[in-house]
Amino acid sequence: MYEELRPLFNKIFGVLYTGNGDDTIRELSSDLESPTKLISVGDVTTFHLLNLNIIPDVLIVDDRTKRGPASDRVVVGTKHKGFTEIFVDNPAGVITEDLIDAVDNAISSDENVRIFVRGEEDLAALPAILMAPQGSVVLYGQPDQGVVLVKITQSKKEEIRDLLSKIIGAQDNKEELRTIWRKLDGHQNH
Repeated sequence: MYEELRPLFNKIFGVLYTGNGDDTIRELSSDLESPTKLISVGDVTTFHLLNLNIIPDVLIVDDRTKRGPASDRVVVGTKHKGFTEIFVDNPAGVITEDLIDAVDNAISSDENVRIFVRGEEDLAALPAILMAPQGSVVLYGQPDQGVVLVKITQSKKEEIRDLLSKIIGAQDNKEELRTIWRKLDGHQNH
């Protein structure tokens, strides 16, 4: 990860529900209302949603938590038979074109989709927030703090776009950068 960008990842993009486990999900569930799409990023957050029978439209996992392997219970618990599965490679600290395509395809799908990231899904919440239709909700874990609930609005998309321009701008491959921006910009009107 690019050290100058590290402080950006401590920023909370929505409402933080402190705590852990099912209790935190129960607390935030009353604020979910009926989102256009419900997108869950992270193994532990996704595990607890599914454990309480709250089924996201899209879930993004990597079988890891806090930079280490997730427990067998969590890994098994995020494998839900009702999901179409997409596999994507995405190294730590970057957002690849493949990840953006996978998130785009999953959000556009009428099926429930499980994106399994070989590498790291920590940054997947950002393109998910940018590409999700307005009225959607993105949930992601904030390590050692709780779960963040992001309601998707146009102003939230603009905030994330500004952040992503800093992150993607730090990546080396300029041709891939142009492709990524073209794909993300196609979602500005959702």
